[in-house]
Amino acid sequence: MYGIGEISRASGLSISALRFYDGAGVLVPAEVDALTGYRRYSDEQLRAARLVAGLRRVGMPVAGITRAVAELSNPPAVRKLLDEHLRRLEDGLADARRELSRVHALLDPEETTMTRITLPAAALAAALDAVRFAACTDPELPILGGVLFETETAALTVVTTDRYRLAVAEAAAAVSGPPARLVAPLPFVDELRRLLSRDDEAVLLLTPELLGAEVGGRRIEGKPLDVGFPDHHRLVDLGAAGSRQVTVDVAALRAAVEEVPAVSREHNGKPFDLTVLAVDPAGSLRVAAEAEWAADEEAHVAVNREFLLQALDAGGAGQLVLELDGPIKPLAVRGSGTFSILMPVRR
Repeated sequence: MYGIGEISRASGLSISALRFYDGAGVLVPAEVDALTGYRRYSDEQLRAARLVAGLRRVGMPVAGITRAVAELSNPPAVRKLLDEHLRRLEDGLADARRELSRVHALLDPEETTMTRITLPAAALAAALDAVRFAACTDPELPILGGVLFETETAALTVVTTDRYRLAVAEAAAAVSGPPARLVAPLPFVDELRRLLSRDDEAVLLLTPELLGAEVGGRRIEGKPLDVGFPDHHRLVDLGAAGSRQVTVDVAALRAAVEEVPAVSREHNGKPFDLTVLAVDPAGSLRVAAEAEWAADEEAHVAVNREFLLQALDAGGAGQLVLELDGPIKPLAVRGSGTFSILMPVRR
């Protein structure tokens, strides 16, 4: 058995930190003297204390540290927690780099603030087609009434959401100038899409005050929306670890959706249809009947039927990967360079 001072020196955790993790229920001493309150720890708890110290140094939240200590006897489970935390750190670093690049641009106003994006017109058309269906048309939600254009080192990402679903598509592109993240109004996007019917090169010119596009000798201009579009990066990685993934054939799933009677529902006085999905014991996705959903809601996920069909079409022909994490988690639809999520509907 070890005293709290010995555990502190051996693990690198301060005595105050050990007391905190005791109070939080993360690392409770094996023995506490009833008279003196002196804490004593076992050999296994020394190992746990070293684990806590390491996870604390890399910024893992207390909830994650608690889970890791509880799973200490199950190394694969702890490694999964470590991988998930590393992904969060990498995503946070990527977000920080984007924001710092924008801050640098603010500090150097005399430098160019124009971002030039060049890519095949067909690639841009495919990206816009993969997200346009999920754009918000509610005039009471102007923050969502457009398409987010965001640049990476060699790619353009476009994003839409209407709160009930989200669609993301990425296209390889040549990008010059500072990183850009702005929201294009839907009229500009729709006019741009009409220009992309020819096999030309498309050039987008983005500044904080102006949107420009050149395709086949024609140019259009617009003004970005002054809104704070939601951050989609966390949602894209939503089911990256631990989700139940099922590969489906788009044509076959679409046929099944249209064959099985839909479940009728109403929202704000407007009727809509639901499709109920389930995974059979063999691991295949199937469309379930309403009676099955009523009998066991936890084994099924229900989504808006129209939204599902649009997401399947946006993902392209062939095969897609669907991620199902239960009846209250979003349904993810992943294609090649595209990603959609649909919010589930409870009974």
